Amino acid sequence: MSKKFKIIIAAALIVGIVGGILLFSTYKKIYSENIFIKDTQYLYIRKGADFKEVTDSLYKNFDVKDKTMFEFVANRKNYPSKIRPGRYKIPDKSSNNSLINLLRSGEQSPVKVNLDNLHTVQQLCAKVSKQIDIDSVKLLTLLQDDDFLKDYGFDKNTCAAMFLPDTYQFYWNTSEEKFIEKIYSYYKQFWTENRLKKASQINLSPIEVSILASIVQKEQAQFKDEQPIIAALYLNRLKIGMPLQSCPTLIFAIGDYSIKRVTSKILALDSPFNTYKHTGLPPSPICFPEKSAIDAVLNPDNNDYIFMCAKSDFSGRHNFSKSYEDQKRFARDYQKALDRIGIHNEY
Repeated sequence: MSKKFKIIIAAALIVGIVGGILLFSTYKKIYSENIFIKDTQYLYIRKGADFKEVTDSLYKNFDVKDKTMFEFVANRKNYPSKIRPGRYKIPDKSSNNSLINLLRSGEQSPVKVNLDNLHTVQQLCAKVSKQIDIDSVKLLTLLQDDDFLKDYGFDKNTCAAMFLPDTYQFYWNTSEEKFIEKIYSYYKQFWTENRLKKASQINLSPIEVSILASIVQKEQAQFKDEQPIIAALYLNRLKIGMPLQSCPTLIFAIGDYSIKRVTSKILALDSPFNTYKHTGLPPSPICFPEKSAIDAVLNPDNNDYIFMCAKSDFSGRHNFSKSYEDQKRFARDYQKALDRIGIHNEY
C-alpha cells in the first residue's frame, strides 16, 4: 500500500470521526433537554403571531439554554410558516424537537372559562376576553346583532339568557363566532324536554323563564331554599296581573349595584325595567341566572304568597305574606332597621 493511499485513508477516517462527532453533537442539541420551566408552564401564541413574537414570548417566559439551535430546528421543520395560535402546556426539560412538534401539532391545553357574577352582556364580553384570546368589542358587536342572533332564537335584549353561569372549557384561540356557537350548544343541552315541558306548564318560554329566574337570583342568591318560594310568589303576581315590584330590576336599570335602599326617587324612574310601573316581565334578564334559579322557576313552591320583604335582622332571608297589612308591618320593621344603621341612598 502506497504512502499516498495511506494518507488518504487516514484523512478519510479523520473526516469520518469528526463528522460523526459533529453529527452526534447536532443530534444531542436537537433531542436533548433545552427548554426549562421558569415562571409558567404555558406558552400563549395569539392569532396572527409571527415567529419572532413566538420566540420573544418563549425566551421571556422559559429558560431556553440554546436559542440558536432552537431556531435552527424550527426553521428545518418549517415552523415559522406553520404557526398555530393557542395555549400550549410546555413540559419541563423539553427538547427542541419535541417542542417544535408540539407547536406544529396545534395540540393545545384547554382553558377553563368561568362565567359568573355578571349582570350585563358588556361585563360578559370583558370577562371572557381576559380568559381567552377573544376581542371583547367583536364579541359584543355579535351579541348586539339581531340578524346574527336570530339563527339562535335570540335578539340583543334576550341573548343574555343563552349564557348559563358555569365553568366551561374552551381553546384559548377560539373565535368569537365559535364561542357563541359552543355556548348555545350548552344552552340546548340544559333545556331538556323535561324542562321545556315544565316551562310550558307555567305558560312561559325558556327565555321568559330565564328573565324571571334572573329576578329570583338577584332577590335571593344566598339561601337557595327560598328561591322556589320567591319564584312562586312572582308567578302568582303574573297570574293576577300585578306588577312584579322587584327592587333589583330598578337597580339594574340604574346600573349602580351598591344601592342598599330603594327610595321614592328610584321608584319614579322612567324605565321598562321599572317593575313597579310596568306589569309583566322586563325586556331582558337583569343578570345571568344560575341553574338553581331557573329550576326554581320551573319547580316553584306551592304557595299563594303575594308579598315579600327582607327580614329586619339582615340575615339575608325574607318574610312572606298573603296580606298587604302583614307586608306593611314587615316593611316598616325593615325601614326602621335601615334607619338605625344609617343607610340612606338618594338618587
